[in-house]
Amino acid sequence: MEDVARLAGVSTATVSRTLRGLPNVSDETRDRVLHAAASLSYVVSPIASRLASGRTHTVGVIVPYASRWFFGQIVAGAESVLRAHSLDLLLYNIGDLPSRQRFFDALPLRRRVDAVLTVAMQFTDAETTALLSLGVPIVAVGHDVPGAGCVRIDDVAAAGSAVQHLLALGHRRIGMISTYNDQSMFLPVAHARHRAYVEILSSAGVAVDDDLIMSVPHGMDGGEQAMRRLLTLPDPPTAVFAESDELAFGALSALRRTGRHVSVIGFDDHELSALLDLTTVRQRVFEQGVLAAGMLRRAMSSSAWTPEELLMPTTLVLRASTWPAAVRTPGPG
Repeated sequence: MEDVARLAGVSTATVSRTLRGLPNVSDETRDRVLHAAASLSYVVSPIASRLASGRTHTVGVIVPYASRWFFGQIVAGAESVLRAHSLDLLLYNIGDLPSRQRFFDALPLRRRVDAVLTVAMQFTDAETTALLSLGVPIVAVGHDVPGAGCVRIDDVAAAGSAVQHLLALGHRRIGMISTYNDQSMFLPVAHARHRAYVEILSSAGVAVDDDLIMSVPHGMDGGEQAMRRLLTLPDPPTAVFAESDELAFGALSALRRTGRHVSVIGFDDHELSALLDLTTVRQRVFEQGVLAAGMLRRAMSSSAWTPEELLMPTTLVLRASTWPAAVRTPGPG
């Protein structure tokens, strides 16, 4: 910086103000400083800048399963905004209990981030207190966290629309493929969608048959396993609501391999859903990450920020994987 200042004929303070884009530097002086910096191949040290400002310019992101499509889309959406504003992303993947315990025992985010983004995770009171003790803005995607901003859909209403669609087609033996038994407190979304299934069937006067509810590990293999088990029942379902499109993909695979016909509806509108002609509930996943990052930026730039809640819409997308109960061969609807 001293070399740049000497070449440009200004003070180091003026160089600093210019390179940080601060006001009160004339155009002529700014051009001279920038030309001098370019000729010397000088760039501001991000570490030195962060030490001087007391800010890390980093956002911590907490997810349970970074490799899964939904979480990857959220992170990609958030990162697209953060990168555009020269903010780094520090990712913590804590989907299993040992990782979660280590994370909250050590709380490695402390003094390393200016804000925190959490994705579809429910926290205990002690864990919430630990996160709030960081003293930085927090935004949650997919679930409310006390004291944090929130971007989410109404999972109960959205999942309910899927079950209502099957009822409207005349189905009464409606199965569900879920992950809720295995998720405990980690993925509240699974519990919300299971709750919607039970509530909508009950409100329609349809008895909930526990034999029709399959809880399996997440993913296509789990979906295929669940559908095969449903097909072995003495009175199998005529339709199935899958908690996610990835579970639905596995269910469709099982039907293709067995030659059976069961209406299937998923949830998310995964990028492969249109290719497989899957009826589903669409949520704008990437956009949720974008909006959450924007909310964090507003929080980081204002000491008066108060937590916001943004409820995103969902849409029922009709394709060829669902059809009226009286029709035993696939058709649009």
